[in-house]
Parts: sequence; structure tokens; C-alpha cells
Amino acid sequence: MTTPHAFAQLPLSPALLQGVDALGYTAMTPVQAQALPAILAGRDLVAQAPTGSGKTAAFGLGLLQRLDASRPGTQALVLCPTRELADQVGKQLRRLAVGIPNLKISILCGGIPLGPQLASLVHPPQVVVGTPGRIQELARKRALHLGGVRTLVLDEADRMLDMGFEDAIRDIVARTPGDRQGLLFSATYPDAIRALGNAMLRDALELSIDGGAQPASIEQLFFEVDPARRAPLLAALLLRYRPESTVVFCNTRADTAEVAGSLDHYGFSALALHGDMEQRDRDEVLVRFANRSCSVLVASDVAARGLDVEDLAAVVNYELPTDADTYLHRIGRTGRAGRTGLALSLCTPRELPRAAAIEERQGQPLRWESQQPLSGKASRVPAAAMSTLRIDAGRSDKLRPGDIVGALTGAAGLHKDAIGRIDVFATRSYVAVAHARATEALAGLREGRIKGRRFRVARL
Repeated sequence: MTTPHAFAQLPLSPALLQGVDALGYTAMTPVQAQALPAILAGRDLVAQAPTGSGKTAAFGLGLLQRLDASRPGTQALVLCPTRELADQVGKQLRRLAVGIPNLKISILCGGIPLGPQLASLVHPPQVVVGTPGRIQELARKRALHLGGVRTLVLDEADRMLDMGFEDAIRDIVARTPGDRQGLLFSATYPDAIRALGNAMLRDALELSIDGGAQPASIEQLFFEVDPARRAPLLAALLLRYRPESTVVFCNTRADTAEVAGSLDHYGFSALALHGDMEQRDRDEVLVRFANRSCSVLVASDVAARGLDVEDLAAVVNYELPTDADTYLHRIGRTGRAGRTGLALSLCTPRELPRAAAIEERQGQPLRWESQQPLSGKASRVPAAAMSTLRIDAGRSDKLRPGDIVGALTGAAGLHKDAIGRIDVFATRSYVAVAHARATEALAGLREGRIKGRRFRVARL
């Protein structure tokens, strides 16, 4: 018997249903149930949908359904605000397209050398996912041709405008055919997004998903604080609730580094993520947080886009954001997939009007709690469960996760249960190992071999 809102009820190709099954999807999320019939019918769409709502699968299935995998040339383009989000979207599209043979999906972003991307475009991909600046650059160099695009997607459109990409987006849109399908997804819907939608879309269907209160699975607590005591209060709250993984949101780049340094002083394993970092450093921070070798990530809103953490225990607003939609978007990163979540917000007297706006937006009173800031040194700070080892070899060396597991369980003598997440990049790889076994694992990899070869290995 077919369940309500089942993917099998949609006019999807058998190849795409194979991808849906491979990902374990059963019932559609609200954004998928409302958006997919219109997308598959060829309608343009504007959808206001929070993070974690399932929108990537919604536009992914739509653009893949319209593809002709036997025809060369770029037929679908997805624009994302950050490289991290583009990587995440690209990976999910590849999983959905597992049943489509000979399909090329390319991720084209700034922050990495242009040369390899130019070389890859000699054989054009059918699907391109990328950031506006790099896509515009490649189009201007006539390396990327957008005249055959049938589906154009703007993902996290509000953040792309916040980052100053509006002119680049409008230039890219102008390079695509007028009869292509346009899909715009945004967590918030300010006037600038409405104007962009009017410029790029035709007779667009407008959807708003989860526009009201957050699900009850997220416990939201507010704490009034003296501005000078924010850091000690944050440390006290982390000790009180002891979440396994936490994202602390700051409103400025400067604050992220300062807050991470303060938490490090208290003994927490904390790292900062902000827009001024080199791409390799950003990658390593995200890897360490996702593999549980860092328990607190301090980030700005833009930097945290594309953060790929399946089970985030808590979100902290070190400062309240300036609008209620951003607050809902932040806390929506915890309590996903039926799990419970925790959202803690620090609020100075000057921020009380922001709290009132959040209360009005959710239509229910906020829950205020009291907590004394930490005085002196922290005690019993929970240590990160894992440590990360970096191997100076990757896909270009034909290295696979199984090769790393084999070296660790072989010469290094680790049990497989002591090995966590493995991330393999083009020229380097990262493996999480149990914190208590990290020294042993490092020595084993340095003294032994991986695929019969020696590589440099370091502990981050």
C-alpha cells in the first residue's frame, strides 16, 4: 500500500526512484510534497523554506528529471552562497542520480585554483553546482556555456544577496535562456529577494514552509546577561547542559575568533569559522567539527552555510540576530529528523526588542531562565570524543577510505570501533580516531604504510 506523500506517487523516472530508495527516503517532507508536483510540471517557484526542510531533494529531483543524460552540455545550474553548501548539494545530487549512467556533475567554486576547473570544462558537465563569483568568471571566460540551461536554481538566495552577489547573479541569469525553469529557495523573504524573483521567474508559484513556530522538539531557553559577562555565561551554560556538539552563532567575524579563544581558555575544544579564513583552514575546521574531534564551533551565519552535521545537539545565540527569521534559521539546525534539540540564547538589555520580535514571530511567550556566569577556571570540561589525523595524500593518489581503515586496523593495531569519520579530498585525507588512541594511531601510520606507500601524517 502506498503511503501518503510517497515519492512513488510522483511522475519520477525509475532511475530517480532508485536514487530515492538508495537514500532511504520514504514519505516526503512538507516542502517536497508542496513543491515537487509544481517543479515536475515545469512551473517556476519561489519557496521560503528553513534549513533541514528537504529542499535540496526537491529541486534536485526536479532538475534531474528534466535532464537528457545522453546530450552533452550544461543543462542545470545550482547557485549556492558558499563552497561548503555547494559541496553538500553536489554530493546529494550525485546520490540522487546514482541510477543515471554517464551523468557528469561538477562543483565549481572560488577559493580553489581556476586551472583544474577550466580543464574539466573541456568536457562540459550536464549539472553544475557553484558559487556566483566563480560561475560568472567561468562564463565570462567562455569556458562555461549557459545557453543550454533548462533549470536554474538559487539556493539560500537571501545569503547570496547578503554576501554581495546580486550583480553576479543577475549577470548569470541573463546568460541563461528565457524559457528555462527558475527555482528560488530562501530561508527569509525580504524585499530584495522578491525583486530578484520578479526579475528571473515567470508566473512563479510562491510557497512558505514552516512559517510559524519552530517544532516542539527544540527546547528554546533565553538568558539575560550583562554585555561584559557574555563569555563566562556561555561557558557556564555549556557546562550546565553539556551538549555533545554545539554551534555558537555570532553576528560579526571578529567576535567568532574572540569567543572561540575565550572558550579555549576555559578548556573547551572550540574552533572559529569565519569568512576571512583560507579555504584549506575552513575545510579542516568543518571536518573536525563534523567528525566530533571538536565539540564547539563558533561561526557567523554566512560561514555556517553548508554545515553538514547530521545530529547537532545544541545551538547558542551568543548575540541575538537582528531579525526573527534568522533566529528561526539558526535554531533549525538542531532537532532535525525527529530528534530533540536545544537552543540557548544570550540577551543583553539592549537586545530585548529583538527578543520581543522573536516572541511575536513565534506567537508564544519566550522561556526565560537564570544562570550565573562562570567565575574562575572551568572544571570537568567534557573532552572531544575524537581526534583528527591528517594524511598528506588523497584522491589524486588513488587513496580510498578503505585503505585508511586497513592501515589503522592492521599495522596501527586499532579496532574498527575506534575509527570514526573519514574525509578524502584531492590531495589530503582526514580520519577521526578515538581520542584515547590518537597517539597510538599516529605512531602506527607514521611507521607503517598505506597501500604500500609512506605518507606524511600529522595530528591536528
